[in-house]
Amino acid sequence: MTLKSSNPSVPTVPSLIVPAFRILRKDGEPCRRFLDEIGILNHSGRPYADDIFLYFPLLRYPNKSELSLFCERFSHLESMIFEWPAELKTTDQPDFGIDFETDLGTDMDMNFGTDLEMRSLDPEMKEIFLRFITVAEFLLQEKQLTVPDILGYSVAYEMIGDIAVIDDKTVIENPQSILGNPQTVLGNPQTAAENPQTIAENSKTVSKIASAILSAHPSIKTVLLSGGPVSGEFRVRDLEFVAGNPKTSSVHKEYGCAYKIDLARAYFTPRLSTERFRILSQISDGDFVIDMFAGVGPYSILIAKNKKSATVVSNDKNEAAVELLAENMKLNKVTNIIPLNLDALDLEKEYAGCGDHILMNLPHNACDFLDTAVALAKPGGILHYYAMTEEDDLFDGEIKKIRAAAKKQNREIQVIEKKTVRSYAPHQYNICLDVRIL
Repeated sequence: MTLKSSNPSVPTVPSLIVPAFRILRKDGEPCRRFLDEIGILNHSGRPYADDIFLYFPLLRYPNKSELSLFCERFSHLESMIFEWPAELKTTDQPDFGIDFETDLGTDMDMNFGTDLEMRSLDPEMKEIFLRFITVAEFLLQEKQLTVPDILGYSVAYEMIGDIAVIDDKTVIENPQSILGNPQTVLGNPQTAAENPQTIAENSKTVSKIASAILSAHPSIKTVLLSGGPVSGEFRVRDLEFVAGNPKTSSVHKEYGCAYKIDLARAYFTPRLSTERFRILSQISDGDFVIDMFAGVGPYSILIAKNKKSATVVSNDKNEAAVELLAENMKLNKVTNIIPLNLDALDLEKEYAGCGDHILMNLPHNACDFLDTAVALAKPGGILHYYAMTEEDDLFDGEIKKIRAAAKKQNREIQVIEKKTVRSYAPHQYNICLDVRIL
């Protein structure tokens, strides 16, 4: 491929050549925040500026949905209407290091992976791509020690706002590497009775992990230990305080939205952020969306904030979750959400036949609500149905359940997309089916 390095100086320290996002210097900060929010800002490279532009290193090229969202959110920026220098005209493609005939839609021989299918872009979006995207050489940032660097082994944890939650499987799955004792299982009373040192030994291990997390992530103020998978009707976690400030509430930010959360009162996971953005890309302005199990609103808020003429019915049976949802509506300045605290089975009374999109993010129990979901969908409406399935039957069994529910109401279905969202447990997966109800 043709490579244009925009960096005016030849680096004398280690560098990396990656896709880059360029923007007028005055528009740099909102652009940086956006790239970070959608998860493609490459923190390994050091951004730099020339006389006109600021360049940000990327982990990969933005996909079509992300480009569209950028255009929607930043249509007011001068960078969108700026008359670019003659040498950067979009007709002079080699200057951008991109050849539409050979590079885009491939791995570009550099393992970038575009995820773009650029040949299908309309001329306007192709021009946007060429305006803002290039390939450049960046100096490496000074390396910050990671948790594995500090500990010498990997651990599973997630960061929610300024809270880190250590996965309870961390100690169980790595007993020899962490504890040197394959029989040691955190919090197991039987093991503790057999070996009085067990709890203390594990407490020291968990404290060591927490200390490493606090050192590697200065923004983290609290470390909690998960006591197991979510449980109970409201899917809350059993959490144990380990280090930092003793609290369970925080504000988590993703894709330009902020969510007040309380992990002891309502379910939330950042692990579905990409999936939530995938659903957003299917929503059109003016759509009527019914979020049957909304929690604190990560799907609902994202949709309402980015599709201002859409209407979102956002329901959850957990009163605490709906209280947090109401706070998040104010926090994100959205007014096109109808918050409800109902059993999802009762939604049919008011909203039968209304939904363009029905969100069913209750993967362990969504099948119990299929009759209601089908009734909520207008002809042509789409169910976004989540489930936990085994690897030997990822989709077919759940499709049969949806078809059976539709048949009871003399309706047909059309499967639009089958997606494996994430691995949940050995041989078990969190899947999503996008199904049109005819």
